[in-house]
Amino acid sequence: MRVTERRPARTRPAAERAAFRAWARAHHPDAGGDPAEFAAGLQHWRRRAARPAGEVVLVRRGRWPLSALRRRRERRRRAGRLR
Repeated sequence: MRVTERRPARTRPAAERAAFRAWARAHHPDAGGDPAEFAAGLQHWRRRAARPAGEVVLVRRGRWPLSALRRRRERRRRAGRLR
């Protein structure tokens, strides 16, 4: 059986994304901002955005071709008992 991990989407509220974009436009070195200050600000935003990993949800799934054949074999075995 294969186990897959699914993590919740890491989406930020629209207001927070807009605040970051506005900050980046104002302080970006290409727009005349100080590169060292911009790097420090990026670290701040990244720390702020970092949050503990969400709960991991394990999803157990059968292996497709084998599980289908097993189900079919089991149905035929049960049908044979009825005859």
